[in-house]
Amino acid sequence: MDTVASPNTKEQILNVAEQLIAERGYAGTTVRNIISQAEANLAAVHYHFGSKEELFRAVFSRIAHPIVESQLALLADLKAQDHSPSVEAILTAFLTPPLEFIIQHEQPKMVRAQFMGRCWTEPEPVQSIAYKEFEVSKNTFLDVLQRTLPEQSRQELFWKLDLVVAALIRVLTEAGKPNALLKSTRTEDIQKAIKQLVEFLAPSIRT
Repeated sequence: MDTVASPNTKEQILNVAEQLIAERGYAGTTVRNIISQAEANLAAVHYHFGSKEELFRAVFSRIAHPIVESQLALLADLKAQDHSPSVEAILTAFLTPPLEFIIQHEQPKMVRAQFMGRCWTEPEPVQSIAYKEFEVSKNTFLDVLQRTLPEQSRQELFWKLDLVVAALIRVLTEAGKPNALLKSTRTEDIQKAIKQLVEFLAPSIRT
């Protein structure tokens, strides 16, 4: 098989791009940096992705898609219940997939956490790409929140969920640091972080 078209080459480029963007940000990462560390060539990037922006989109999508699928599955379970779900249950369904997903991939675990955290604080086109990937899940969560809290307007719940995302970003960006909420990728630490986030955020969503 042609090395340029090799699936292994494509995966290696994606892995290196994720690591470098996590460390340096989108603007601080060049295609030259990526192909050098991936031991690939510019032709391979053009063949598989076409441009730096499309490469970033591919990196982000392979993380976002399984998270969104998991979020929507958890929400479907909540919606199937006879009663309206609690704010705590909704927040747990929202926060658990992105926090748990960082332990399910061979990439260095904190690299993935830091990559996910960076994506929401980067300039365009990164923020638009991130928003687009999570748009369906965010709107679905807003629908469920509005049924649970019908006295609150859609706009009010929208900015409250934005603040939930901001808290999640902070947790992901700081993951693994000495005073971080998420101290390691151990399952018990992730579950503890989710519980603490939900306990902190739920009262603000309700009021």
